[in-house]
Amino acid sequence: MARKDNEENPSLKNPDMYEDLRDEGASKEKAARISNAAANEGKKKVGERGGKAGSYEDWTVDELKDRAKELGIEGYSDLKKDQLIDKLRNH
Repeated sequence: MARKDNEENPSLKNPDMYEDLRDEGASKEKAARISNAAANEGKKKVGERGGKAGSYEDWTVDELKDRAKELGIEGYSDLKKDQLIDKLRNH
């Protein structure tokens, strides 16, 4: 089911791709960044340079907490791993 987050952000250059990425679990920021880059540079070029980060499931709890801190997310210190992952993906 589409979220229609793009109605709140008219600067999205590829709203369909944005919605697909959000449905796959990407954060709003990541989905916007990827969809706009693909619209500007082409999907193939963006796809060639992307995909280097590992899955959050492969990260340790400490690494996840460090990432949450980097992103300025609050309320993560007592969360379990699956809750941290959810918070990171949906910030």
